[in-house]
Amino acid sequence: MDIVVCVSQTPDTTTKIQVGEDGKNIDSTGVKFILNPYDEFAVEEGLKLREAHGGEITLLCVGDDSAKENIRLGLAMGADKAILVKDEAKADSFSVASQLADVLKESNLDIVLLGRQSIDYDSAQMGPTLAELLGRPCVSFVTSLEIDGTSVKAERDIEGGKEVVETSLPCVITAQKGLNEPRYPKLPDIMKAKKKPIEEREGTSPAARVETLSLNKPEQKSGGTVLDGTPEGIKELVRLLREEAKVI
Repeated sequence: MDIVVCVSQTPDTTTKIQVGEDGKNIDSTGVKFILNPYDEFAVEEGLKLREAHGGEITLLCVGDDSAKENIRLGLAMGADKAILVKDEAKADSFSVASQLADVLKESNLDIVLLGRQSIDYDSAQMGPTLAELLGRPCVSFVTSLEIDGTSVKAERDIEGGKEVVETSLPCVITAQKGLNEPRYPKLPDIMKAKKKPIEEREGTSPAARVETLSLNKPEQKSGGTVLDGTPEGIKELVRLLREEAKVI
């Protein structure tokens, strides 16, 4: 089975993000980047498919040289090789998906896996956009995946419940938390990953279809008001809810 897992790097969730001088991007100074957590579920699922059906796993990423460190994590988990499409701009989701599709169109792959969304922009557009560009079916937010021959049965999260859908290979799958439990690489695997190949290609940087006009941090919330349970406190609570919060 020819398996491709699309990965990206995102700021660590513990990093304090600052807005850059241009007001449209983050200031990357001192920011630690990690492999997008949802992509780890995709890598793990690729490993499980390879164990069950054989084949090869290729990681595919659009980014700059700094992405190599996190690509190595996917290789340490067990992927066979990687391709880095070098594009520092990464203008928007369509631009990234378009460059991924350009690479994927070159091979007769069986399945493309990626995380349901990145944890920085949270757009969840990459999977469906990529599938549209490739002309293949897409099942998103998948929490259970079964493949028998070319038949695919997937359970996915929907609002208020679960949905079971069937499709066929080749297809695009986006991984949701709960699909599996990603393995942690051991030291020997980390050392082996340093010798695994990362092919570099120059990106095409397609024109952006979405423009970021401004980027702002959330306004600081004021401290709460603590009231006691006395009749006077209850009266004050009602007044605040009516006159200031205007909810009653």
